[in-house]
Amino acid sequence: MRFLVDESLGKRFSDTLNRHGYASLFVGDLMRSAPDEEILASAENKNIIVITDDKDFGELVFRLKKSTRGVVLFRTHTTDPEKLFELAKSVLDKAEGKFIVVKEGQIRVRSLK
Repeated sequence: MRFLVDESLGKRFSDTLNRHGYASLFVGDLMRSAPDEEILASAENKNIIVITDDKDFGELVFRLKKSTRGVVLFRTHTTDPEKLFELAKSVLDKAEGKFIVVKEGQIRVRSLK
């Protein structure tokens, strides 16, 4: 499974995913300052799941009905890449076809199909 990490989470988080064996690309390396809709479309075209902390992706997916392979949305207080990874590692392999919200002590999974 491949992931596209939004600029708001930072390159360090993308690097952390790669260190833990996940294939991760960083938006800032591919399409710096791209609008969220463009990021979502690019990820869909490349069959990649978006990881972000920008809740605008929820609006794109649910209100505007934009297609996506999957989204993992962090709503946490921490920005530490290793802590973020620890919070989400149990759901990363299950993210395809899902919109997942990761909080400290809570993970919500919603099917997109």
